[in-house]
Parts: sequence; structure tokens; C-alpha cells
Amino acid sequence: MRNLLTIIILIFITTSSLAQETKKNVQTKRVTKAPKIDGVLDDDAWIGADVAKDFVMFRPGAGTPEEHNKRSEVRIVYDDEAIYFGAYLYDDDPENIPQQFATRDNFGTTDWFAVVINPNNDSQNDTEFFVQVTGNQLDAKSNPNNRDFSWSAVWESDVKIVDDGWIVEIKILYSALRFSNKNVQTWGLNFHRQHAISRNQYSWNFIDRTVGITQQYAGTLSGIENIKPPTRLSFSPYAQAAYDMYDGENTFDKSIGLDVKYGISESFTLDATLIPNFGQTGFDNLVLNLGPFEQIYQEQRPFFTEGVELFTKGDLFYTRRIGDRPTNYVSNSDLADDEIILENPNTVNMLNAIKVSGRTEGGLGIGFFNAITERTKAKIGIAETDNNGDIIYNPEGNPTIIDSYKVVTEPLANYNVIVFDQQFNKNSFVSFTNTNVFREGSVRDANSSALMYFLSNKKNTHNVNGGFKTSRVRENGKLNDGYWVDASIGKNAGKWQYNMGYQMADKNYNINDLGVNFFNDYQRFYTKASYRIFEPTKNFNRYQFRYSGNLRYRHSDGAYTGNNFRLNFNATTINNFSFGGNANTNIGQQYDYFEPRVEDHFFKQNGRANFNTWISSDYSKQFALDVFVYYGFRADDPQRNIGFGVDPRYRFTDKFTLQYGLNYNKSDNTKGYVTVLPNDLIVFGERDQKTITNSISGRFYFTTKSALSLTFRYYWSPVSYDDQFYVLKEDGTLAPNSYTGNHDINYNVWNLDLNYSWELAPGSQLIALYRNNIFNADNQSQLGFGENLQNLFEQEMGHNISLKMIYYIDYNNMKGWFKKKA
Repeated sequence: MRNLLTIIILIFITTSSLAQETKKNVQTKRVTKAPKIDGVLDDDAWIGADVAKDFVMFRPGAGTPEEHNKRSEVRIVYDDEAIYFGAYLYDDDPENIPQQFATRDNFGTTDWFAVVINPNNDSQNDTEFFVQVTGNQLDAKSNPNNRDFSWSAVWESDVKIVDDGWIVEIKILYSALRFSNKNVQTWGLNFHRQHAISRNQYSWNFIDRTVGITQQYAGTLSGIENIKPPTRLSFSPYAQAAYDMYDGENTFDKSIGLDVKYGISESFTLDATLIPNFGQTGFDNLVLNLGPFEQIYQEQRPFFTEGVELFTKGDLFYTRRIGDRPTNYVSNSDLADDEIILENPNTVNMLNAIKVSGRTEGGLGIGFFNAITERTKAKIGIAETDNNGDIIYNPEGNPTIIDSYKVVTEPLANYNVIVFDQQFNKNSFVSFTNTNVFREGSVRDANSSALMYFLSNKKNTHNVNGGFKTSRVRENGKLNDGYWVDASIGKNAGKWQYNMGYQMADKNYNINDLGVNFFNDYQRFYTKASYRIFEPTKNFNRYQFRYSGNLRYRHSDGAYTGNNFRLNFNATTINNFSFGGNANTNIGQQYDYFEPRVEDHFFKQNGRANFNTWISSDYSKQFALDVFVYYGFRADDPQRNIGFGVDPRYRFTDKFTLQYGLNYNKSDNTKGYVTVLPNDLIVFGERDQKTITNSISGRFYFTTKSALSLTFRYYWSPVSYDDQFYVLKEDGTLAPNSYTGNHDINYNVWNLDLNYSWELAPGSQLIALYRNNIFNADNQSQLGFGENLQNLFEQEMGHNISLKMIYYIDYNNMKGWFKKKA
């Protein structure tokens, strides 16, 4: 009897496993009269439609069926214009579903339902449409490497809460999708549903998170016949007006522009922006950077955030290079004693930009990007001087300018990117990317290429991964060629996963004209390993351990430079309380070839260790809190680092949420670069640095279409140097030196944005913005917090008020307008 029971259980398990591996299919039907999108499933169109049901959990558990009183049932119909989804989402307690409001493409704390469509059924490229209980919409493009919520389409949905759950109806126009011109089509399809309180997530076709990628677990949608891809052409004209006030000067600026989106074919789309104005983009979180590498900021300009995933292949394209600070930006140190900077733009205007991207049914992605920036000049004034060579000032305190001239700080420039990316075997790709920058007069031109690959076995359990990149910079007639190599093998399925590899870059590798490369002339051997659970335990929904380590050497001469080892743990309890920690260490002597800022010199330091821990409470609660603390030290050295962060958030109502953040960091006795003397001596100093960041963000939602948002940040970082300075010796150690100089820094950044946005029609927006800001950097690092704040408000504050309107026009709707007039 026991053996028979065992056999039955094994048969059941095997059958269940096979069933989970089998793709579900649902049949759609054509309708002559489309359902009304009102959140009520009473239209004749839904009668007789197949039902997609029997959802199963895939997060945090795997394969658990939905409870009957929380089941999901979805019907699908289509016509010549669109595809329609009607979902009945049962819930035995709908009144207690959290209903935090949010605006487009932002998740609020509430339940949601998602339709995931893959018209090419290639198991890699999905188009996702989310609807929350509140009616808020989100949409995204997703692939094995990225989920892009900056992509936006125009589609319709409506929600109704009923006694036994909630209902959502969705209409997705074919213009929002890319599909072939076949008479009979089979699309990849899945549905997702998440419950906000439990955070349990279910899917129609089972998703096995232990192996492969989410996209490969789509079911199929059949029954679509004789639909034609529509003309995908839309226009988004805009008008903007801005009023600036700073230091007693008021300026008014107005502009108009146009964004165009055109479907060249069923697979490829052209995006163009003409006379762009990015005046309403969010402020950058500026920080005091004392290190050898440039500070990188997040892209916030819409044209550069929407649909650019294909262009990131190879990591050669950093969009902030376009319209960034001029290459030859003028500083006072560049001027003669009698010269004054009169005009000196700190950004370069972009004249226009286009991008063409798409993917064929066979999985070949092609992307082309081009942008042109205008010639930028600084204006230098020549002041009148006295017999001692000192500048003469008029009674108003301004220098007397007797002549002026202009100097080009950034020539007319053209930026290009081209990408070919072939996907295959569900989770594999080979891609080629080329970027180039041409500047007027060939002052400095650059060209970079990358051949990248990720090759997974058929079961998606193991992979080889890597690439080869080249760079070429031509400056003042001189060529510099460089290259970069990476190769690794790994296991990417199951509880235990690992990766190991080798990476190097030669001394001339430089992609910084259009990409980002912090350092070159290195080689490193690296390893990674992790362990995580996919099924909840008695106490945890999930937990994970991760390890990474590397050994580093110079490429040019093979000199050892250092190592790094890291351990990480993070977990979430069954009550959705998350916590974790991290230990990071360098063992033994470390040889830093970048801190000295002079080629072939290095700074030798003892190893160090850093430890941090954090907690994060359940965001579905009215009050939530994030906290972190860390401590670091260097062996046999007085250097110490401490810090903490506190980030409480409170939901006053479903429409109003406020969040405050306080970050405190303090580093003592840190030795670092100061300057290079005329005799080529490299001067280091010992410094204490304190950084305090206060931030407030809040949002009040009038509806899911309109909201008032506040973003505030005050960053303060004073740095005090010890009176004793040092010079860097050839062996990398420091020797006391008689050098004197005041290098103390008191760095302040104040930003406040108050923004009202209203989605007045699908794809159309009205945005009103008030912004103020103060920036101040001096050497008064001895000031306390209150004194420093008083000193900051003695500086000039900039004020900006702007209004922008964007109106979305679809060509297919325009045809309807003209037909009505006829």
C-alpha cells in the first residue's frame, strides 16, 4: 500500500511538472461591435469568449494555485482596430484592498493586473500593460536585461470595484504594438496579478524563477486573423514659456518644438525631436567629488530615456555626453590678468536628434541614433587696468571693459550610434555596437566599437558571457587606439548560481567622448556566487547570500594593484519586513594608480574593511521606515568612516504621501590628492569630511491624471585639511612637506521643485513648474550647521517659473477628423 501511494505521488508530481512546462493557450475571437471600456463586463462582445484562468503563484512561492475566492478570469476579443481584455479579479474583501493613488508609470500601494504581450512570440521581448485598482496605468517594454517604464503608449482602460472583487477592461490599439503582416498570428501572452497586502504575485502561465527568464514562460494567444498593422505615425508638438530671476536680472524665454514618431515598418520606428527644450527636467543630485573619476548623473531628458535600451548594448553610450558641459569650458585660470569672463555657457544646445530602432520577427534588433549640437562660444572681456596692472572698476563695482572677443568652447558636433543585436535560444544574444563623434574642424574625433555576447545552453542553466571593445581617438592629428576584453562562464539557474571571469583594458582604451570609462590599464580576475530560496519558509518569503571577489593588476606591466572581497545578505520575512547587511574588504597592501592623477605614479595604502546593515519595513502600511548604518576603517591607520540614514514615509490619505530623508556621512583622517606643484611634486593632504543630506518628497494626487509634487534636497559637505601636507614618493608612500595652502571646502547645494502635472488627454500633458536653487562653494568649513545655513541664504537664489504643454496627435485619428468633415 505504501509503495502504491509513493508511485501515485510520483506520478502526480511528474504530471504537475510536465503541466507546468507546457504552455497554456487561449483562443480569442473577432467581434463586429467592440466592448465599451467602462469596467463592466455586460457587452455582447464578451459572450462566448474563451476564459484564461487557473493562475498560479510565482512570487514568493512557486506553483501554488489561486484561492477560489481570489481567482482571476480573463476574456479576450479583437477587431480591426484593437485587442480587448476583460478581467474579473475576484476578492472576498475588496473594501480592504489598499488604494494609494499614483500617476502614469508609477506604482502605488494597491493591487494591480497586467497584460504581457509578445506579438513575435520570441520569448525575449514583451510589451507590458498594467492597471491598478485606482485606475492608474503603467506600461513598459521588457527583455532579458531591462524593463523600460519610460516607454509610453496610448491605450484605454477602466476599473470598477464590485462586491466580490474588481473588474478591469483594457483596449490596446494595434498602433501600440509591433507585429507582422501574416494572415494568421500566434502571439506570446501572459497575465500577472499582484495583491498589495501579501505581495503575492500570480501568473496565468506558470513562471519558474529558478531557471531562465520571465519572458520565456509566456503562454500563447491564438485565433487572430486578417489584421493589418496600422500606420504608426504620431506628432507631439509642444510650447513652453519660462521666466528666470537671478541676481537682480529677469529673463523671459519661450520656445516651441516637435517630437515625431513614425513606424517605418511593422518592426521599426523612427523617433525625432526638433528644436528640443529640456528646461523642465529634474535637477541633478550634485555632490562634492574629491576622487579621480568624474561624477555620473542620471539621464532625465525624455527623448534620451524612452526606447533607448537597444543603444545601451556594449555600454558605449552615455547620453549625458550630448548637450553636456563644453569640452573647452573656460575657467578663470585660463585667462590673462586683465581678462574677465562675460559669457560662458555651461551646457551645449542640441539642435535635433533622431533614433530608429526595432526588431525583426527573426530576433534581429537594429538601432540607429544621430544628434547634432551647436557651436558654443564663451565671451571674454578685456578690462582697463592701472599702471600696476590691476583692473579698474567703475562706481557700480563692475570692471571697465574696453574690448572683448569670443572663443569656441565646443565646436559643432555630430554624434552617431548604430547597433545590431541578434537574439536566439530564448536567453542568448550577440551584438555589435559602433559609436562615433565628429567635431567641426576635426579638433577631436572619436570612434568606439563593441562586440558582445551572452550564450546560454538550451536549458538556460549555464552561460558564457563577454565581449571585445575598441576605441580610437584622433586629437590634433594624433591617433590613440585602445581595446578592452571580458570573458566569463557561469551558472544562472537554481538556488546556487556562480560566475567567474577575466577582464582587461589597455593603456589607451578611452570611450569617454560618447561613453563612460572610469579607468584603463588594468586587468582583473573575478568570481561571484550566490544562494537564494524560491519557496517561502516558515519565517521568510525570501533570503539570499551573495559573494564577489577580484584580484587586480596593471595591464601594461603586470604590477599587482589590489583586491576586493564582498559578502552580502538580504531577506524578507513573511510579514514583508526586509533587512540585510554587507561586508566589504581589501586585504593587504593596495596600490592606487588613479588617485595621484599623474601617469605611472601610485599611492600605497593598507587594506580596509566596511560593514553596513539596513532595515526596510512594509510599504503597504500607512507608516514605513528605512534605516541603514555603516562603519569602515583602514588597518593600522587612523582613517575611520561612519554613517547612517533614516528615511520615514507616511501616507496621510490614499492621495497624499510625504517622505523625509536624512543621510549623514563622516570620514576622518583620509589621505588624498591635493595638487601638483610646478616642480612636478604631487601633494597629498589629510582631511576630515562631513556630508549631510536632507531631502523631502511629497505628492498629492487630485486624480490618477493630475498631481502636485514637491521635491527638495539640501546637500552640505564641509572638508577640513590638516596643516601638515605630504608629497608622494616613488614607492607610493607619503613624506611630510612644507607646502602650505588653504584647500578647505564648504560645499552647498539647495534645490526645490514644485510641480503640477495634468494628463489632459491620452499622451498629452500640461506641466507647471516652480523651481528655486542656491549653490555655494567656499572655504568656510569651520561653520556649524546653523551658521552655514545662514551663510548660504546670503547668496543669491535663482527662481524659475515655467509652463509647458504637450499635445499628442495620432495620424489615424486625424484621418477620422477629415472623414467627418468630408
